[in-house]
Amino acid sequence: MIKYLMYQKNPTSHYVYIDMFIDSINQDTLQLQLPAWRPGRYELGNFAKNVNGVDVFSENNEALPYTKLNKDLWQINTKGQSKIKVTYSYYAAELNAGACYADTTQLYINPVHCCMYVVGRQNEEHQVELTVPENYKIVCSLKQTKNSLIAANFEELVDSPFVASQKIQSDVYEVNGINFYLHFIGECKPDFEKIKKDFKAFTKKQIEFWKGFTTDEYHFIFQVLPFKFYHGVEHIKNTVIAIGPGYAINSGKTYEDVLGVSCHELFHSWNIKTIRPIEMLPYDYTKENYAKTGYIYEGFTTYYGDKLLLNSNVFDLEQYFETLQERLTKHFHNYGRYNLSVADSSWETWLDGYVPGAPYRKTNIYDEGNLIAFMLDVKILQATQNKRSLRDVCVLLFERFGKKGIGYSENSIIDLVNEVSGIDLSDFFKNFVYSPQDFEIELKGCFDYLGIEFVKQPSAAVCEHKYGFKVIDNGLNSKVTLVAPYSPSWKSGLFAGDEILAVNGVVLKNNFNNWLNYFDDKDEIILTVNSAEQIKAITLQKDKKGNTYFFNPVLKLKNNESSQKVNFDAWFAY
Repeated sequence: MIKYLMYQKNPTSHYVYIDMFIDSINQDTLQLQLPAWRPGRYELGNFAKNVNGVDVFSENNEALPYTKLNKDLWQINTKGQSKIKVTYSYYAAELNAGACYADTTQLYINPVHCCMYVVGRQNEEHQVELTVPENYKIVCSLKQTKNSLIAANFEELVDSPFVASQKIQSDVYEVNGINFYLHFIGECKPDFEKIKKDFKAFTKKQIEFWKGFTTDEYHFIFQVLPFKFYHGVEHIKNTVIAIGPGYAINSGKTYEDVLGVSCHELFHSWNIKTIRPIEMLPYDYTKENYAKTGYIYEGFTTYYGDKLLLNSNVFDLEQYFETLQERLTKHFHNYGRYNLSVADSSWETWLDGYVPGAPYRKTNIYDEGNLIAFMLDVKILQATQNKRSLRDVCVLLFERFGKKGIGYSENSIIDLVNEVSGIDLSDFFKNFVYSPQDFEIELKGCFDYLGIEFVKQPSAAVCEHKYGFKVIDNGLNSKVTLVAPYSPSWKSGLFAGDEILAVNGVVLKNNFNNWLNYFDDKDEIILTVNSAEQIKAITLQKDKKGNTYFFNPVLKLKNNESSQKVNFDAWFAY
């Protein structure tokens, strides 16, 4: 057994102290590996940057020599030793759904960040013992005995975040004899009856969808923040969700966010935690786990995370259309769709998938994958006279791969889609998954089949739809965030990062779009900008062809013909 003792010396320092005990040593050297990334975020985290003061001691408390072989791998000279203790501290000062945070109010740990493993002994039982105040409650999906958490192996340990705190509000609901726990940490007043009603509805629908669940219990752990925030991380028996602001979690957009991220993360218990691509079974925690199927493990999850809220009547159609419109907007506003396919973008998440990166370079596996899932769903309905759908593909993935612990390949997905649809959809994958492509024509056909009207509405911001650039507030001024290729702004030499100071000589004071609207009758507009700390005058000329840039997609349900209503009802079912 591998054991970790975790405690704090000075909680305000954010340091967590870890004593790691290793017994049954029968070799001259032993290697300790700290993970370089965490599942659920497909980029290197390099957690070793937060490790401080590694020391190794014999059973007699004598210091033992070690060598650091690379950024997160330590080799210890254990000749003549049967037991050793490794001590180090970890700086836990990041509060989100996938990190570690320790202060005077809580000890929140994602073990994948800070628990080293003994190379070759990952399958042994791992135990974490916590030294925390007596009035602290410990929340975790692991087997618990007082202040000890027990994992069957390292994989289960790092898939089981935990929180110890005095201020944890908890409740539970049951679906199909399975307990689903709700834990809220942070300043908030959760309306548990309302939350349980909605959570029970989408949980029941998900279990019906998959025809079974993955485990014997599940925990929703909410880190509630005092400001607007949205982040979730999946695990097989639990999820951590960072959400805010705390004063708004029971209503409005924030409550919709609570529902959306929770339904998404629960779906992940099947899709990626149980059903995995072959490249991630098992996970290799030491390096990138490249895969081109991010449109499956994130895109399909995004699609059904939204849609199952509709299917369970937690969301109405207007709320669902709002979420789908957001996905469509991100697709049509991202000119990277002409440069890098969603499959290649999945591969490249390891490089820059979670930051804007170089303009026009890549797509987003969540949003693009969502739309691919929608199109596949409709195409399968079309091909089978509404008798089968993408759900059947997902269930087969669970039956043939997930339950058997077998990783699926890229071809596995295409083969299953072809099997379920009864037609060859290989060209669809070639054109829309493996090639840079605009989805508009294909999407319109799918919307038409369901009787959904797709409208391209010009953006309300003049700078977006007439001149082709986006801005954000930057103090009193506005900062350019994106420029549409070949738009008037692109031709004028305006680019991302430029700070707009004045319009036609009028200095801005948080009123850029107002002045742009005011001068809309002019054939050209002169912007004074700070570009790389140089003041420039940029002349914008209207597009004489009247092209529209950065339109907003709007979806409406038509007064359906009988055939379209039948199609829509079949799609709505799952």
